[in-house]
This record gives sequence, structure tokens and C-alpha cells, in this order.
Amino acid sequence: MLPELAALEKILDLGAPHLQVQVVQQVSVASGTQFPIYAIGLGNPALDVPAVGFFGGVHGLERIGAEVVIAYLQNVVMRLQWDTTLHQQLERVRLVFMPIVNPGGMWSATRANPRGVDLMRNAPVDAVDPVPWGIGGQRVSAGLPWYRGRLGEPMEAESQALCDVVAQQLLARPFSIALDCHSGFGVKDRLWFPFAHTRRPIPHLAELHALQDIFLQAHSNHQYIIEPQSAQYLAHGDLWDHLYLQACREVPAHTFLPLTLEMGSWLWIKKNPRQLFSRNGIFNPLINHRQQRVLRRHLSLLDFLSRAACSHARWVPAPDQRAQRRADALAAWY
Repeated sequence: MLPELAALEKILDLGAPHLQVQVVQQVSVASGTQFPIYAIGLGNPALDVPAVGFFGGVHGLERIGAEVVIAYLQNVVMRLQWDTTLHQQLERVRLVFMPIVNPGGMWSATRANPRGVDLMRNAPVDAVDPVPWGIGGQRVSAGLPWYRGRLGEPMEAESQALCDVVAQQLLARPFSIALDCHSGFGVKDRLWFPFAHTRRPIPHLAELHALQDIFLQAHSNHQYIIEPQSAQYLAHGDLWDHLYLQACREVPAHTFLPLTLEMGSWLWIKKNPRQLFSRNGIFNPLINHRQQRVLRRHLSLLDFLSRAACSHARWVPAPDQRAQRRADALAAWY
């Protein structure tokens, strides 16, 4: 049993009266063992209320991403026993969790899924601007990193499961936010937003700039660099580009804001250089007190996003404010 999966299932038992739990897919590893992919919902299920989704474990090596999402789910479940304000909040928002999207990759300690496909390079989106060779996605071989899968094949089961949950639980609502938790890039924690396949700004730049503003007002001492992913590198096959483009195409009246938390794992290596000699150590804090600190420090971000989605009508720019907001965003980010 994966320790993260065991921890998740324990929380699901504790929160059973309040949670709607689905096994959206089963994935097998070479030994024949099967692992479930859980999607968990709580709060108001009505499609006219906003929603926020939390995702982790898309890359099997990045266990800390799954652990951050599980830690926040545990925080919410335990507070349900006594927190009246949380119950009131959940009457006006839907929370969705997929903490372990790639359990097979986590079991085998690989970035890719058991078929060797990098799920975050697997969507049918080709970059329109040049991407770095390899890291931007390749179709040469599943034996090399960042493999996209064969051209023309359906998305991997794990990728499709994530996309189905997002389409049903987030895109169907007038307003939604997604946060996908990763690690493995840089020494700073970053909050990225699309696009990854082009340097072109996204249509909802005004809303993202307003979201950044209220975050800075509430968390003036935060540690995040907030920027488009294209400021760092471009890639083929990004799932969040795919889902954002789908939302713009199919439900243009709705607002969907996908974010990626990219935790700066190089800082953990800097503090403990021996981690370089461990595949897990490149992506995760291996020292216990450092792992606990990482789990604590991001809880406020996830809770902020829940509150921001719930109260979006109070901060989303009005139509006559969007042009100025977009101009400010372009000046800041592009």
C-alpha cells in the first residue's frame, strides 16, 4: 500500500458523512496490483455555486504535491467537527480533491505513469512557439523522460480521469479555480498560470491580476513568485492548457482559472546536498521537520483559494474594469 494512499483512505473514513467519494479510475502496475484514483467532493453540489479543485500526484516522483493536497483535505475534514464558519462557507462553494492522480507512477517512483507517459505532456495541445528539447515533450521513446505518448492515441487513463473530473465538477460552473501541486523547479515557490504552449496572454488575465491583488492584500509576506508558466519554459501537451482552451471554447461565459503550485525543491537540495543522490530527494524534502514545514506553509494558500472562489463576486473585475486590469497585468507579467 502506498503510504499516501493509506493516509488518504483514513481521512475518507473520518469524513465519510460529509464527503462524496468516487473511484474514477483503476490503474495497474507491472506486478498486477491495482490502485484507485479517487475524486472527492464536499460542499454544495449545485452547479450554480463556484468551485475550487485541488490536484496532486500527477508526477509520481513529486510525492510532496500529493501530501500538500492530502494535508489540506485533512484540515477541512477535522474542522468539520467544530468549525461553524466552515459549514457556512461550504453552503456557498464546492471543493473537489484529486490528491493522487498517478498512483502507479508514485508506486514505481517514476515521473511518468506505468506506461511511461508523462501525464503533463499528454494532452492534445502542440506548442506554437519553440519549446526546449526534451523537457518540452517528446514522442521518441517511453524510455526517455517527458514522453507524450504516440501521436493520435487517446490520452492516458489518468489524464482522462483528471479531465473528466474537471469538466464535470469545475467547467460546468460559472466560476471555478484549480490548483495542481508540483515540485522540482527552482529555489522559489511559484504560482503559474497558463499558457504553457505559447507566450500569448490568456483571455482571463484581468481576473488573474485581481486574484493576485486580493492575495497580496491578505498575505503581504508570502513567498510565491506569481507568473505565467511561459515566463520560464514552454511545453507540448499541458493538461491545464487543454482544459482552459476547452472551457473557453465550450463555455465561454464561464470563468475557469487553472493554477500550478511549483514548489522550489532546489532549495531543499541546497540545504541538504545529499538529496541529489536520491531520485526522491530531487523532488521532495527528505528531512522530517522540513517536510512538516512545507506542509504547513502551503495550507494558507489552499484555504485562500477556497475563500476566493466562494467570494468571487466581490473581487472579479466588473466589465468596465477589465480593460484597465488587463493593461496592468500585461505591464506586470509580459
